[in-house]
Amino acid sequence: MGFTRVLQRGMSGDDVQLLQIKLAGFRGTVPDGQFGPGTELQVHQFQQDFMKIAPTGVVDKTTSDAIDAFAKKYPLDFSQLKCKCGKCSGFGNGLHKGEYKAGKPKLELYHLYEYPGIHKMTLWAVRAIFFYHPQYSFMFTSGYRCEQDNLQNGRTSTNHRGKATDIDVPLKTGQTKLNDMQRCDQIRGKMVEMGYFQIGWDAANRKSFEPSNIAPTWVHLDCRQYDPKYLDDRFFVKTLADLDA
Repeated sequence: MGFTRVLQRGMSGDDVQLLQIKLAGFRGTVPDGQFGPGTELQVHQFQQDFMKIAPTGVVDKTTSDAIDAFAKKYPLDFSQLKCKCGKCSGFGNGLHKGEYKAGKPKLELYHLYEYPGIHKMTLWAVRAIFFYHPQYSFMFTSGYRCEQDNLQNGRTSTNHRGKATDIDVPLKTGQTKLNDMQRCDQIRGKMVEMGYFQIGWDAANRKSFEPSNIAPTWVHLDCRQYDPKYLDDRFFVKTLADLDA
């Protein structure tokens, strides 16, 4: 759905926040609803790289339509993102909000909450990965994992309770694990440059990749380092229609 007004530096509002989310994979900033220099840089990069025009930093109707076209070009299959436990709704049961692993600090790393869907920013960033790597055919290897799914598979991590997804490129005939590892490193490196990702979780309010020693043959991305106000329930979606609204 296109924006109903022209957006440019100095403006603020829910539509600016939505713009920041939809361009999460083009540089990226915090979705604070304030159109500052970081958001302007997002628009510049989108206009330059996706639209192939001289960037203005202004979201007029042409740029708004291009963002809709970007979404349409890279649809996401939410059936692949649903939890596979067979016991929850597909996106958790909303359990454990504000609860943390016993004996651990109150950090998002240890937050047990089953968020109501997957974060919009994570999913729009996935689309940018697809865009910047047209030579590959991607697939989701993991989406939502609720508490029951963790129990079934002997896991304790919480990233996949709405904040993360894993993607990979299927190996072709003759390719090896080394080829896969090199490709995943290349994808991560490209998106550190183009999407303002970080490798690991050192910095606050940055999209994160798991490093290669944790994810050697797949690409895991998450938004767990964002402040709690950017992890509000309203940022999580369960359908493609809600993601693109």
